[in-house]
Amino acid sequence: MVSTASSRFDGDTNWTLQANGLTQQSATIFPFTTLLIPLQNPPSSIQTVSPPPPPASPPPPVQPSTPGSSSSKTWVHIIAGVVGGIVATLAIVGIVVYCLRFRRRKVKLEPTGTSSESFEAAEKKSTKNKGEEEPDGFFLERLSSIAHSIQVYTFEEVVAATDNFSPKCLIKGSVYRGKINGDLAAIKKMDGDVTKEINLLNKINHSNLIRLSGVCFNDGNWYLVYEFAANGALSDWIYSSTNGGKALTWPQRIQIAVDVALGLDYLHSFTNPPQVHKDIKAGNVLLDGDFRGKIANLTHARSAEGQDGDFNLTKHIFGTKGYMAPEYLENGLVSTKIDVFAFGVLLLEMITGKEVASLYKEGVDGLSGVVNEVLLSQDGGDNIMGFLDPSMEGNFPLEFAGFVVRLVEGCLKKNPGERPAMNELVQSLSRILTASLSWELSNNISEYRNLRDET
Repeated sequence: MVSTASSRFDGDTNWTLQANGLTQQSATIFPFTTLLIPLQNPPSSIQTVSPPPPPASPPPPVQPSTPGSSSSKTWVHIIAGVVGGIVATLAIVGIVVYCLRFRRRKVKLEPTGTSSESFEAAEKKSTKNKGEEEPDGFFLERLSSIAHSIQVYTFEEVVAATDNFSPKCLIKGSVYRGKINGDLAAIKKMDGDVTKEINLLNKINHSNLIRLSGVCFNDGNWYLVYEFAANGALSDWIYSSTNGGKALTWPQRIQIAVDVALGLDYLHSFTNPPQVHKDIKAGNVLLDGDFRGKIANLTHARSAEGQDGDFNLTKHIFGTKGYMAPEYLENGLVSTKIDVFAFGVLLLEMITGKEVASLYKEGVDGLSGVVNEVLLSQDGGDNIMGFLDPSMEGNFPLEFAGFVVRLVEGCLKKNPGERPAMNELVQSLSRILTASLSWELSNNISEYRNLRDET
């Protein structure tokens, strides 16, 4: 009640009602309601301390039990304890038996021919077909580290998907086009231990990295099932001498460059530990039906972190000639900056329409020297115009083309510390893409108006 609270602080009830917008009819308040109480004098410390709660009422007296009732209750407790113990023992025995049977079933599981069988089951089937006992412990350990979400196909499913590996289904090398469960897929035949690549592909998830949808193991060979890229490899589109008249527009080239940069930035910055692709090139970039780029072939990807911290060293130098950074080629230094170098080479090929081998000039210090020569030329824009892919027929914004050439120059720096990070390249190329799309829209509007005026 408001009156109770007011009297506790020697306040006037009417003033309190008025200060809080209450009336005598609504003078009842709920617990923990904030109340303003006008006072003529500050409250004393005794008034601000809540009084202690009243003592709890004593428990009711215990009625003495008769000897007969006490004896009956004791027998009830004994019987309940014995029954409970029996039930608990049976439950434990049942769980142990179930676990043993489940474990035995898991170890002795034979493939049923369905596409949901495990890696271990598929591997055992293949080795038994070859007359071997079982895979070695190390290989099984590698398999067990692979997440169970990967689909495992039977060899019969792969054979049916590729029409028994018909030449008409061959895309290139050992990659076949197939159809599994009604969906197109690219099926790559590989030998050796590829569980490292499968592990990595199963952990990553990015729209600009080719997706692994399933695997198959048979007779010592792996068959990796990837999403299908309708427009094939980027290398089929950018080289003027071999593209059969196919040409990408300037905005398409920049969009693909952004896609590849985003995929690499994901590997470098959002995987733990950071991963280096080690073989970025036009043949390892696939194009989907909308000409969006997807990085493929992570067979040789490895961690960028060494045992002691910042970088990794390797004696096994692998890559494509012309794309390998000098510090990797000469000293085996593995860092994310070797991907940046390779990306710069790829970007250079994309805007010039030439393979890297044909871009070198006698008497010029490497690709960086070639690019610097273009940028420092007194001809300025005319030299850049002649440097770019003639199949675009000059349909590109010259100013933005110059920006891209400068990005290439930064990627090809001999000192890896001077090269930009992939996230910086993503930002720069995204701005160039936005401006290029606006330029293309403006050009299309102008062409439409010209056609309209002519008619």
